[in-house]
Amino acid sequence: MPVNRGGVGRYIEGVLPELAARDIDLSIVCQSSDAVHLSLLAPGARIVPVSARYRSRPLRLIWEQLGLPRLAARLGIDVIHSAHYTMPVLSRRPVVVSMFDAIFFSDPGVHTRLKGAFFRTWIRVSLRRASAVIVCSEATRTELLHYVPRGRAPITVGYLGVDSSVFSPPSTDDIALVRAQLGIDTGGWVGFLGTLEPRKNLPALVRAYGSVAARSTAMPPLVIAGGKGWDTTLDAAIDDLPAGTRVIRPGYLPVESLAAFLGGADVFVYPSLGEGFGLPVLEAMASGAVVLTTRRLALPEVGGDAVAYTEPDDEAIAASIEALLGDADRCAALRTAAIHRAAEFTWARTANSHMAAYSAVAGVGRG
Repeated sequence: MPVNRGGVGRYIEGVLPELAARDIDLSIVCQSSDAVHLSLLAPGARIVPVSARYRSRPLRLIWEQLGLPRLAARLGIDVIHSAHYTMPVLSRRPVVVSMFDAIFFSDPGVHTRLKGAFFRTWIRVSLRRASAVIVCSEATRTELLHYVPRGRAPITVGYLGVDSSVFSPPSTDDIALVRAQLGIDTGGWVGFLGTLEPRKNLPALVRAYGSVAARSTAMPPLVIAGGKGWDTTLDAAIDDLPAGTRVIRPGYLPVESLAAFLGGADVFVYPSLGEGFGLPVLEAMASGAVVLTTRRLALPEVGGDAVAYTEPDDEAIAASIEALLGDADRCAALRTAAIHRAAEFTWARTANSHMAAYSAVAGVGRG
């Protein structure tokens, strides 16, 4: 797990404590550098560190194919859960695989050619060879069935959750602290959070922000937070903004700052071209944010009627931002609705779906 954990890392951190609390014999196979962290997340679970020599991706994949089945046999494991698309193909024990979206098929241009080919291959393999697959939305399930119609693995939908002890409406002091960290003297900001990758549609957000700022004398700054990805057009979009337009790029924000960043924004904009779930949207909702997002793929499953929607082009995004900034009553209503809807998404519910998948395949060997 990387130090700066994104969606998949947050999924693992969210569901493991809930699984560890169940009446199961849980073993967690991990990199040695994650052993202490995971032992604190899942007290009572057996932590099985893998040698650091398998840290690189190619060696890690080889070990998954050859070493993991032998380890599972030695430990007496009933079900193997592979948490990110790939699986040990030769395992004689049932294997459950987590998948998060089908965008490698539906929009291949948003990933590098090599990455897209890798994940398309493994999605096909896992859907045909796994005992079961867990996905995080109905939209992802529908997409996978469309692109891999011959997959035989049953697909369980297990919505992701949000930790209410971390993501809740922030205090004014917490917001003031984040404001100081961002270098904003007074007022709020228009915020984005996520990996800076093409499908997040950030150049369109930047252009939309610029057009609204050109018509306003009191436009809050745009803050684009998140780990560096592979969007090669974002810098040029920012450079094209008129002089005096303020864009802040703080990079990766620590988890303890996120609720104040999300809930302290005047508007949190997530103009994605498609998500298998959209965890930043859920976390923003739990933090009491005014959320503006698109209706692409799973985002409406998360946002429901508690967020505002826009088309993903810059003109539509601009009009939506401007409308929200000028409507205090609607923003207040959205903040309240978002908090209530987010409370429906718990990691306990996620763990329930996982337990159902495990129970369904336990004892079903590969022959």
